[in-house]
Amino acid sequence: MKKIEAIIRRSKFDEVREALHDADIQWFSYWDITGTGKEREDMVVRGQFFESSYIQRRMLSIVVRDQNLDKTLKTIIDIAWSGELGDGKIFVSNTNESYRILNGQSGPESLY
Repeated sequence: MKKIEAIIRRSKFDEVREALHDADIQWFSYWDITGTGKEREDMVVRGQFFESSYIQRRMLSIVVRDQNLDKTLKTIIDIAWSGELGDGKIFVSNTNESYRILNGQSGPESLY
């Protein structure tokens, strides 16, 4: 099993969510995050212009079976890509165990 952590633009979230569901990735968690990087975001607040290095993004956390890794990554990259600085990052790590709380099922079968 693999854990995918994807940091994407908020504006791309709905498209990525729909594409993941279409790719049969039915469950993941997400939250709003703030980060800093090379990209700068210009903001206008009450008529005042501000340059901010703090960028609003959304982070997705997805655990998939090994055979679903490539299609999940391809889906995220294809849909979240805009070709501009600040498209995001994806991190993949191994997940050794998972358990379904409902029935105590463990291993890759507990994911679905």
